[in-house]
Amino acid sequence: MTDNEGVLEIGNKEEFENFISGGIVLVDFFADWCMPCLMMAPVIDDLSETFGGKIKFAKVNIDDNSDIARKFHVSSIPNFVVFKDGEPIEQFVGAISSEEFENKLNKLIE
Repeated sequence: MTDNEGVLEIGNKEEFENFISGGIVLVDFFADWCMPCLMMAPVIDDLSETFGGKIKFAKVNIDDNSDIARKFHVSSIPNFVVFKDGEPIEQFVGAISSEEFENKLNKLIE
């Protein structure tokens, strides 16, 4: 099921594995009760537009998918994991400014 401007909300492990398998993918691990997560949502939406075609974006609700969160050692949220061809290559924890986030992502696609 798709959520806002190109950010896919992933509902299960199989969908997750398929989504991260090719290219560069940023996954936003979040929870509905997490205020910093809610503050980061519009930033992620904007980044998905800025990096459309270069990076795929997805969200994983840790309350609904705790097994996926555990697999990637997500203990604090918001937590952003960048995958390249299915392998984690970078991880950012906490709220990040839009500019800082954009700089980090630009370095990954250079």
